[in-house]
Amino acid sequence: MRPNKKILSLLLIGLLAGNSAKSEEDGKIHAVPFPIEDVVLQPSWVKQRESLNINWLKSLDADRLLHNFKVNAGLPSSATPLTGWESPGIGLRGHFVGHYLSAASSIVKKYGDPVLAKRLNYMIDELGKCQSVLGNGYLSAFPETDFDTLESVFGGVWAPYYTYHKIMQGLLDVYRNTGNRKAYNILLGMADYVARRMSRLDESTISKMLYTPQANPANEAGAMNEVLYELYGISHDKKHLQLARIFDRNWFLQPLAANKDILSGLHSNTHLVLVNGFAEGYDQTGNPLYYDAVSNFWNMLQSAHTYVNGSSSGPRPNATTPTSLTSEHWSIPGHLGNTLTREIAESCVSHNTQKLTAHLFTWTCAPKYADVYMNTFYNAVMALQNHETGDCVYHLPLGSPRQKKYLDGQTDFKCCNGSSIEAFSLLNNNIYFHQGNELWINQYIPTVLDWKDRHITLTQTGDLVRDHHIGITLSMQTPHTLPVHLFIPSWSKQAGIFINGKQVGTGEGGSFFTLNRQWNDSDRIEICFDFSFRIEHMPDDEQTIAIFYGPMLLAFQSPDEIWLKSSSSDIASGLKVTDVQNLVFSLDDYGTTYQLRPLFAITDESYSVYVRTDRLSD
Repeated sequence: MRPNKKILSLLLIGLLAGNSAKSEEDGKIHAVPFPIEDVVLQPSWVKQRESLNINWLKSLDADRLLHNFKVNAGLPSSATPLTGWESPGIGLRGHFVGHYLSAASSIVKKYGDPVLAKRLNYMIDELGKCQSVLGNGYLSAFPETDFDTLESVFGGVWAPYYTYHKIMQGLLDVYRNTGNRKAYNILLGMADYVARRMSRLDESTISKMLYTPQANPANEAGAMNEVLYELYGISHDKKHLQLARIFDRNWFLQPLAANKDILSGLHSNTHLVLVNGFAEGYDQTGNPLYYDAVSNFWNMLQSAHTYVNGSSSGPRPNATTPTSLTSEHWSIPGHLGNTLTREIAESCVSHNTQKLTAHLFTWTCAPKYADVYMNTFYNAVMALQNHETGDCVYHLPLGSPRQKKYLDGQTDFKCCNGSSIEAFSLLNNNIYFHQGNELWINQYIPTVLDWKDRHITLTQTGDLVRDHHIGITLSMQTPHTLPVHLFIPSWSKQAGIFINGKQVGTGEGGSFFTLNRQWNDSDRIEICFDFSFRIEHMPDDEQTIAIFYGPMLLAFQSPDEIWLKSSSSDIASGLKVTDVQNLVFSLDDYGTTYQLRPLFAITDESYSVYVRTDRLSD
C-alpha cells in the first residue's frame, strides 16, 4: 500500500517536531505517573495479589528460562526446558523470558529484591554470551532462518517479530529499572540487527510482511514500534526513530487517524499493541496523526467493542481458523450479544488496554480515562488472577454459566502468563499523577507516596470496596500550596469530601474534585463514596445484563444458566448486601435467591456475569 502525499507530509512534520509532545499543546494538560519506586503498596488485598506474583517470579529457575537461548547459540545447557509455548521447537519460544525480565526488573526497582536482582544480572550476562557467540547482534531462542521464511513467504513461521519484541522490551526494562548497562548494549545490537534486515527489503516486501488483517496472523509483529520509540527516547539516535516508523503500518494508522472503525475481524492483541506504539510515537514526535489515531481507536474500542469489564476480544465474524471461532478477535461494531464464548476477554488485551488508557490520561487528564482504567483494574486485570494460588487465566469468560481456566504456572508458559506477571508487578502504577505542583489521585488503594520534588509524603488508608471511604494524610516539614485533584468515579453519583473532619464539598461522579489550598503537616482528606447497585445492558441486547456494586462487577455463583424472571428495571429492588466484609451479595428473583460475589473474588467455582432477563424494562 503506497501512502498518499498528505500523510507523508504529516509524518515528516512529526519527525521534525522533536519532543513537542512533552509540553502543553492546544490546551491539553500533560501529567505523568510517579515512578513506581515512589509508590509503595501497603497491606491490603491488592498487596496480597502482588505478593503472590513475586513469589511466583522467584519460583522459576533462571537456567530453564535461558535454555532455548543457549541451545540456539550453540552453548551447552543441562537445564530442563520449559513447556507450553516455551518448549523447544515452538515458534514463540523466548517470548516469556522477555515478559519475565520486565516483571522482575519492576520488582527490583520497587523493592531492591536481592534474589531477583542477582537473577537478572545472571540472565543478562548469559544472554550477552549468547549474542556474542552469534556475532551479528542477533539474540533469540529461535534461529534466524525464521526471519528468512517470514521475508520470503510472509508467514510459515510463528510471529518472530512478536517474540523478538518481547526480548527487546525486557532488556529495555531491565536497563531502565536496574541500570544494567549490558542489557542496554545487548538491546542496541538487537536493534541494529533489525535495521540491517529491513535495509535489504523493498517497501513492497515490508508491506506484505507486516500486513496483518487475517485471522491469527502468523506475521504478528508485537509492539516493535513501541519498544523502538522508547529506545529512541533514550538513545536520541534517529536511526531508532526511523526503524520504529517502519513498524507503524499506514494501512492501519491512516484509517484510525481518519476515525474509521476498521477493527471488525482484526486480531485484537496484534493491533492493540500497535496502537500503544502509536501513543509512544506521539510522545516522541508530537505528530498529530498519532494522537488522532490513538484517541479515535480508544473511543471506537470503548463504544463498540468492549465488554462490561473493560476488556475485549472474542470470536471473529468470519471465522477461518479454529481459534477465530471463539476468541482473540474483534467483532462487528456494537454487536457483542452473540460473542459470549468461553474464550473472550484475553488477558493480554486487558493488560494492554489498561496501558493505553493510562497513556491517554497523561495527555488530557480527562476523567473518562480514569473511569475506564478503574473498571479495567478491578474487573479485568484483578479478575484474571486466582487469589489463592496466583495462577492466571488466558481468557476471562463472561457468559452464563462459565468457569475460569487457569494456566499452570509451572508448565504452561503462554503469552497471557507473561502479560499477567507484568500487570501484577505494576499494581502500584497509575494511582497518582503529577505535573508541576499539581497532584491527581486516580485510584484508592492503600499506599505511601513519596513526592520527592515537593518533600511531601502522602499515606492513603482504607478499604474502598468494603468501607466505602478512604483517608489520605499528608506529611511535610513546611506548608505547601497546591491543587489536589480527587477522582470521583462515575459509579459514585456523589462523594463527600472532608478535610480534618470537616466537610468541604461534594464531588459529582465522573469528574475530579479539586482542593486548591495551603496544606499543612498532618492534614487529612477523607472521601466517602456513594455505593449502589446498577444494571448494565449489552449494547445490542437489552435483555442481557450485568450487575455492579460500586466499582465491582458481580458474578452469580451457580453451575446453572441464569435466566431471571424480573425485568431489568425491577432487579435493583431485589439486590442486597449480605456480607460487606466478605463481599457477598444476593438477589431475590420471584422466590429464587441467588448469591453473587465480585468477579475478582471468584476462583474455581462456576459463575455467570452476563445473564438474561425474561422481560424488558418498563
